[in-house]
Amino acid sequence: MLARNAEALYWIGRYVERADDTARILDVSVHQLLEDATVDADLAARTLLGVLGVEPPDDGVLDAWSLTELVGYSEETSASIVSSVASARENARGAREVVSAEMWECLNVTWNGLPERQRYARWVGPHAFFAYVEDRAAMLNGLAASTMSRDDTWRFYLLGRSVERVDMIVRLLLSRVSDRMNSPGWLTVLRSAGAADTYLRTYRGALDAARVVQFLLMDKLFPRSVFHALRQAETCLVDLDLRPTARIGAKAEALRLLGRARSELEFLRPDELLDD
Repeated sequence: MLARNAEALYWIGRYVERADDTARILDVSVHQLLEDATVDADLAARTLLGVLGVEPPDDGVLDAWSLTELVGYSEETSASIVSSVASARENARGAREVVSAEMWECLNVTWNGLPERQRYARWVGPHAFFAYVEDRAAMLNGLAASTMSRDDTWRFYLLGRSVERVDMIVRLLLSRVSDRMNSPGWLTVLRSAGAADTYLRTYRGALDAARVVQFLLMDKLFPRSVFHALRQAETCLVDLDLRPTARIGAKAEALRLLGRARSELEFLRPDELLDD
């Protein structure tokens, strides 16, 4: 495969996952800011910007609406939802020969529908915009799974998605690292990660800080956990390795790093998670 196509597929996977995760996180956070008058909106918004790696503005007070404009709609913010969708589409345009027609159509329709959804969301509330992005990301991932051959095109796409998923979940957990209490804030983290229902079913509704961290980091069955995503990324790199007959360890530095991270996480004691 041409290097430019491989890179494009990797970044399509990352940008689609970034748009999906950002929409999910904003949906939960903005709803909380609008519903709970006791929350310091400016502090909460700036904390969230730190989680997403977005530089907060130096002046002015942030609220739910300005946060949505900055991280949701702004084309000038590189990590915004709109910028992520635009970047995914641009990468797909440059790799049309390896992207299925269904995936390209989905990305194109999604991009063209964003302005209308923004206008509608400004009228009825930002949830409409976030839900649209989450639905379209789910559709694209479904189309990728059902139309891409399980060759290198699929592996590079899945690798990008897995790496971005690890990054986002770790950022979410770091935002609560100082909170060892079983506070409602951990439920917010679970919802932001798309993990609330699965966690509550797994642990019979018991909200426990250590268990939340353990679930999001180490659960082997939940597809959005850090361990699951690391293992998936590692598998992709092993399958992409052009020298599978070599007899000594992993050759690629990326594979060594992923394997080490996955191994350390797998054998970490649960009671050490909040400390580490």
